[in-house]
Amino acid sequence: MYTSGAIILTDDGDFVYKVTHPKHEIDKTYNVTVSGKVDNQEVEKLKNGVDIGDFITSKANVKILKIDEEKNTSRLQITIHEGKNRQIRRMCEAINKKVLSLHRSKIGDISVKDLKIGTWRYLKKSEIDNLLR
Repeated sequence: MYTSGAIILTDDGDFVYKVTHPKHEIDKTYNVTVSGKVDNQEVEKLKNGVDIGDFITSKANVKILKIDEEKNTSRLQITIHEGKNRQIRRMCEAINKKVLSLHRSKIGDISVKDLKIGTWRYLKKSEIDNLLR
């Protein structure tokens, strides 16, 4: 409800398993705005895995996209392959940052960059094939 961006709707259980199960390592990329200034030490913690309660996250690819000193916010790009329940929010909480906005920009190589909010499209066969590799 509080996340925007890419979501795949399907009734194919095998496909869902292959896209969502961590062992298949399908990347999910998020743009996250958090309160406060994120420093390099916090980025390293996120990159190396943080304790979010029930487990320690796998390594993540994390980039600082923007730090807004005036608004006291930071925008990050975080790429993970696990996708546990509320994982990005819980990762940010582990470094004492509150998520203000969360947008899943990519699942695998499928981007929502060219889609307007609230619109949808069918996946191309090549996109499905790439996810299943």
